[in-house]
Amino acid sequence: MSSRTSDVLVIGGGIIGLVTAWRAAQRGLATAVVDPEPGGGAAQVAAGMLAAVTELHYGEETLLALNLESARRYPEFAAELTELTGHDLGYRRCGTLQVALDADDRAHLRELHALQRRCGLESEWQSGRECRRLEPMLAPGVRGGLRVDGDHQIDPRRLAAALVAACERTGVTFHRVWAERLDVAGDRAVGVTTADGTGLRAGQVVLAAGSLSGRLAGVPQALLPPVRPVKGQVLRLTVPRPYAPFLSRTVRAVVRGGHVYLVPRENGELVVGATSEELGWDTTVTAGGVYELLRDAHELVPGITELPLTETRAGLRPGSPDNAPLLGPSGLEGLLLATGHFRNGVLLTPVTGDALAEVLTSGQLPDEARPFTPQRFGAVLLEQPA
Repeated sequence: MSSRTSDVLVIGGGIIGLVTAWRAAQRGLATAVVDPEPGGGAAQVAAGMLAAVTELHYGEETLLALNLESARRYPEFAAELTELTGHDLGYRRCGTLQVALDADDRAHLRELHALQRRCGLESEWQSGRECRRLEPMLAPGVRGGLRVDGDHQIDPRRLAAALVAACERTGVTFHRVWAERLDVAGDRAVGVTTADGTGLRAGQVVLAAGSLSGRLAGVPQALLPPVRPVKGQVLRLTVPRPYAPFLSRTVRAVVRGGHVYLVPRENGELVVGATSEELGWDTTVTAGGVYELLRDAHELVPGITELPLTETRAGLRPGSPDNAPLLGPSGLEGLLLATGHFRNGVLLTPVTGDALAEVLTSGQLPDEARPFTPQRFGAVLLEQPA
């Protein structure tokens, strides 16, 4: 079939692919997105915590800088997107309360608080009584916690819909079909062949297919991104209006060694997540996963079991070897990557769009994105299985 040409062709219509396409089109580049269902993907399952502080893990200090920079850009980014599309993104500056349920958890949170302070982050230690004063629905046994007012939230489903609308308004073309194969000519990526046999040509190709990014045919074996699927199961409950607000901010905890969070939306929805399971491409919602989330959430907020359970979903996060994204040139001329965001895809949406738009137009990654080039995985890439 005949091919069509664009300046930029983005493979993947999740929030990362969409924000890349939108920002590229704003720079005057003729841009297209290849995805059978733009706005789908992991964003449909994600809770939408913009948690640069409470997502800090040991050994991820470099990623912290990128997370903080993206969080800093979020208010202006959200306002721009809403002004353009008219979509309410559910952006809330409600803060996060990370609590401990026993002495071991309390000691762990104290260590985490010390790490946060060493990194220059703002978080405030709260006694158990102070935690319950902030959130009266918390269990009586809460032993203390960290109050982080700088961690916010957004509704990823609304964000995805708004980004689709923004792309449409800026002239992005959508090809609602799978990209079957990357096309390479003369050691350069020149486009893709779609599942229906259409050849789409482009000056530059961006691979932003989330956990599927490591499976695209045609990418040289040594340059396939080392991205794997990490399953997460999430529940949605509804808070009846007479009892709202059930929680005023996001509440997080470690229960029996597993992380659980409760994210309250202004519309009465309460998102509970999330399991983290290395089970390949399985997206089955399991009785065990639902039970564990409800059990742990009940220990944190006993009243949760009285709420209607309205949805259960499972999705796949795109994990990378160091839990950080792969941004920029892939090592193959004409092919760039925007994938591997793992837990932070929603948080990193603004900074990813800006970074990819910059490298697409100038050939240079901005300073904040340079630690996350795919080249940092040179040895890993060579070992990537077929």
